[in-house]
Amino acid sequence: MKIMVAVKRVIDYAVKIRVKPDKSGVETSNVKMSMNPFCEIALEEALRIKESGRASEVIAVSVGPAQCIDTLRTGLAMGADRAIHVEFPGTLYPLSIAKILKALVDVEKPGLVLLGKQAVDDDCNQTGQMIAGLLKWPQGTFASKVVLDDDNKVATVDREVDGGLETLAEINQVEWEKDMWMLKSTVVKMKNRQVQLLALNDQYNASTDLRLNQPRYATLPNIMKAKSKPIKKLTPQDLNVEIKSDLEIVQVTDPPKRKAGVILSSVDELIDKLKNEARVI
Repeated sequence: MKIMVAVKRVIDYAVKIRVKPDKSGVETSNVKMSMNPFCEIALEEALRIKESGRASEVIAVSVGPAQCIDTLRTGLAMGADRAIHVEFPGTLYPLSIAKILKALVDVEKPGLVLLGKQAVDDDCNQTGQMIAGLLKWPQGTFASKVVLDDDNKVATVDREVDGGLETLAEINQVEWEKDMWMLKSTVVKMKNRQVQLLALNDQYNASTDLRLNQPRYATLPNIMKAKSKPIKKLTPQDLNVEIKSDLEIVQVTDPPKRKAGVILSSVDELIDKLKNEARVI
């Protein structure tokens, strides 16, 4: 089984973001960039699945400008076997990314697509769901645990929900209805967990949450080996994907500065402020 992992180049999470003077976006010149943390977790999980003997190859994929090569080299240094770079210099939104990844899936035929649940730059949390919709594949979002059966035919996915953890596993009821992928499910409540059984067949998509694993560091020998690993370069046109968007960023502004906190000397003072200033009691 092949595993395809989408990785995104983003501003490093530790960098203080600065808005451009014209408010058209954020400054990216001379700013440290790195792999999206959620994508690192997805790649780490793919590598662990391969190391367990359940996958034959891990392919790292990135869509974006030429600098994405650096992100892919990081993925190769972590342990990916090869990489694909779909170069596009402009702004890309989740649906365009999903269409490109869907086209790559049609070519590469992976059994599993992994990606971070969201990127730390835009926090869209849409691409994984869109890929599943375009491919008509079952999906497990916000995955905090992924377990494959002996035949790689069924994935059991634990996911975080508001009420605790939810487990997605296989049942034998799958149907098509009005061109939509419909999954019949059974919900069982067990203590503080909500267990939901869904059909995940031998091709599926999962987006990863922070709880899933702790990504490894690339060692110096692996960084050197990554330089000789192949990176295939493509364009959206090569994949017959037309890039267009109905979205337009009108303005980007800094969030308003928060007022400094106030230290209260007594419970009575707290109650007074809640009652007379906040008016919540």
